[in-house]
Amino acid sequence: MALSRRSLLVVVLGALAATATAAVGDAPFVVAHKKVALSRPVPGVERLAVTINLYNQGAATAYDVSLNDDSWPQEAFEIVSGSTSKIVEKLDPGATASHNFVLETKVQGRFQGSHAVIKYRVFTNAALQEAYSTPTLALDILAERPPQQKFEWAKRLVGEYGPLVSALSSVGMFMYLVTSPSKSSVVKGSKKKR
Repeated sequence: MALSRRSLLVVVLGALAATATAAVGDAPFVVAHKKVALSRPVPGVERLAVTINLYNQGAATAYDVSLNDDSWPQEAFEIVSGSTSKIVEKLDPGATASHNFVLETKVQGRFQGSHAVIKYRVFTNAALQEAYSTPTLALDILAERPPQQKFEWAKRLVGEYGPLVSALSSVGMFMYLVTSPSKSSVVKGSKKKR
């Protein structure tokens, strides 16, 4: 009797552990990547195009996904288009969502952006889950940048492959001259036929 109770208890505990492991494996797992592209539409003004991509890498749907990126101080940045927050009704397993907004600044200096906060619900749990995006790298706003050269790629290509192209061209020209009949022998051959 004691042995059967003990084996029954082991079976029940094993089933509970397997259910708990399965429940954890069937949860959504939201990953967010934040990136910023800088541009200067006019001198003295810098625009920041911010993109935040959300990915659900879990095995269940994430519901009421809210994204909030309030890491941009209002005294330095002004929203030109879009907003710094977004709500997605649901994000299925393997699905992606993207959010874009554009900021503008006239303040020069170095800025380190922080994480965007993502909150979502799991179907089996009423409590909000929280995730964070990747932070942005340090940005040098309105920093002096050296002018870009338009044909830099061509210079690099010629520098790397120029000698090889020159050698192959010389060999090709030599092979052409050796294998092609000369003009004088063609003229002599046509005179002999007459």
